[in-house]
Amino acid sequence: MSERPVLLVVEDDLALQRQLRWAYDGYEVVSAATRAEAIDALRLHEPAVVTLDLGLPPDPDGTTEGFAVLADILALKPDTKVIVASGHDAPESALKAIAQGAWDFYRKPIDIDALGLIVARAFHVRSLEVENRRLAQRGGDGGFGGLIYASPEMAKAVRLVERVAPADVSVMLLGASGTGKELLARGLHEASPRRRGAFVAINCAAIPDTLLESELFGHEKGAFTGAIKTTEGKIELAHGGTLFLDEIGDVPLALQVKLLRFLQERVIERLGGRRPIAVDTRIVAATHRDLPGMITAGSFREDLYYRLAEIEVPIPPLSERPGDAALIARQLVRKHAAAMRLPVTGLTPDAIEAIERWPWPGNVRELENRVKRAVIMADGKLVTAADLDLSAAGDGEAELPLNLRAAREAIDRRVIAMALARAEGNIAGASRLLGISRPTLYDLLKSYGLHGSDAKGG
Repeated sequence: MSERPVLLVVEDDLALQRQLRWAYDGYEVVSAATRAEAIDALRLHEPAVVTLDLGLPPDPDGTTEGFAVLADILALKPDTKVIVASGHDAPESALKAIAQGAWDFYRKPIDIDALGLIVARAFHVRSLEVENRRLAQRGGDGGFGGLIYASPEMAKAVRLVERVAPADVSVMLLGASGTGKELLARGLHEASPRRRGAFVAINCAAIPDTLLESELFGHEKGAFTGAIKTTEGKIELAHGGTLFLDEIGDVPLALQVKLLRFLQERVIERLGGRRPIAVDTRIVAATHRDLPGMITAGSFREDLYYRLAEIEVPIPPLSERPGDAALIARQLVRKHAAAMRLPVTGLTPDAIEAIERWPWPGNVRELENRVKRAVIMADGKLVTAADLDLSAAGDGEAELPLNLRAAREAIDRRVIAMALARAEGNIAGASRLLGISRPTLYDLLKSYGLHGSDAKGG
């Protein structure tokens, strides 16, 4: 087997296939001309980087088949760096491809040297991701935006946010309550050119409709009873920075019109004011609601939706992030024990097992509430499943991918993560639990991007 990194070229032009294979002789180039061939090659060779022509048969003059291949690749191997190439409606295709998880976009006709630089950069970034993931879990505040994660499902959402952060586009974060939408929004702000400006957050569902307009747009002195002074709204306060609108689906229709006007014209008028005020504020919105369904029902404006959701980022619930619950729980135990000056240092094996099996309908917020209470209730130095008020029994194993190698990797990752959690991150202890040598465990940790006692995030 060649030790060169594997590059999968999905291209139906056989002459171009040969040209790319010749030009990129530093890689093990594998070619595919159809969707089926591409998926077979992905399963067999597991390439770190893929170049994908969107114009594939049976739709060589369109992009339908190419986007289907992109979806298949990211479903099977979310860590894959997919570089999409197309000459069909390039700006629209580029935006759609990036939104769906592509790593980069290149417009045809292909410049071999320029594309080669993009490919090399993709391999370089991929080679650093294991280390980056480990670093993202270190320290008390976690990684991107303070998030603590190791699962590829959450890593995919973080990568998309990192990708769009430098672009001055509106972003919609889609996820259930407690999944970390505000942390992602804060991370996006910190990764953007607006990082020196203010990050302002407002929960639209927590403010009565009668006060929400004043909170967002501000008011002039005397605008209503009790308005004893002129007050800037959240949009103005975020000038030069980012405004996070949580639960945007709860904004009333009348206020949606005014919000749309701001997004179109970038000017506001305070309540009771007559002077337009230019404001440069980036909007990041979030919701757990079905906005397309609300549009159909007439309770949310379609034009506002498209202004807010130039890029959509789905955030997986905690139940779909294998291994993350235990990582987060360990970090929360340390955090709350230190804050309350209690001698609790970790979790018992039955607590780890219960955490891994619990469905967590309330996501990270529910996990934090249970851990905080458990730290207070714990009789000894370790939190138990009883302290968490969880039983070790669960609803069964999560669905595994229908691919033997991927399924084996998923099981290995889960078992290793559980062993590390039970051993409090100690490599020697985890290797004894797993019945393998420490060198073997080190190799597996490196392969799966997990960590031992040197990492503190989790």
